[in-house]
Amino acid sequence: MKKTGITGALALVMLTGAAYADDASIIVQSTTSTANSGLYDYLLPMFQDKTGIQVNVVAVGTGQAIKNAENCDGDVLLVHAKPSEEKFVAAGYGTDRTDLMYNDFVIVGPAADPAGVGGMDDVEGALSKIAEEGALFASRGDDSGTHKKERALWADAGLDPTAGSGDWYRETGSGMGATLNAGIGMGAYVMTDRATWISFGNKQDYAIQVQGDPDMFNQYGVIPVNPEKCPSVKVEAAKTFSDWLISAEGQAAIAGYKVADQQLFFPNAPAN
Repeated sequence: MKKTGITGALALVMLTGAAYADDASIIVQSTTSTANSGLYDYLLPMFQDKTGIQVNVVAVGTGQAIKNAENCDGDVLLVHAKPSEEKFVAAGYGTDRTDLMYNDFVIVGPAADPAGVGGMDDVEGALSKIAEEGALFASRGDDSGTHKKERALWADAGLDPTAGSGDWYRETGSGMGATLNAGIGMGAYVMTDRATWISFGNKQDYAIQVQGDPDMFNQYGVIPVNPEKCPSVKVEAAKTFSDWLISAEGQAAIAGYKVADQQLFFPNAPAN
């Protein structure tokens, strides 16, 4: 299996479907937001030092991560679209789902703020203003957890932004970092998870314009892949990893990850 060049315990791997011969390694299907934030570079060396298990992360949108896990191209699923995760488990692809951590979504935009949404904490109202003004909005458009949430928020506002597709509504089909780069390049508003935004290096004159709405809550879950559906799953190593993440030690490690002195993820696994 081909790996891209990246240091530490994190290996972002190409999607070839090949299995690792080494039983001391597992594949985690996860999101670009957790990878872009630097969380895995921080967490995984701790886990590998403790257990000797190497964790190889495939960082894609949540929708693709779920499809990959359904195709048995992974041992653990760690994503952020709870209804889709629950369907994954209900269909027998996951053994169980556990809340792991959360943060929130924000809408960022240029200093000029053409839709006048700066300072709003009503996301549906802000989206309505953006649509009314025909202000540029860059969407991931990739069936990721962020994209699923964005579509749900537009629906809650009673709007279908795809009617403006190619005009004011621009779908990038890309990960979070790439979508932020594209959106900033065109002067568009972008909805992003806060962790990626804090870690993002190309902010230019952009700032958070909309935040604080409870509807922008962003929950992550962890799910071991079910060996009854995928016999090649490394059951014990996968369980060791998921159990560590939700343990007191793993939760403390998640809480300890900061960028620019800001905590990016907030652990909320049920107490063991």
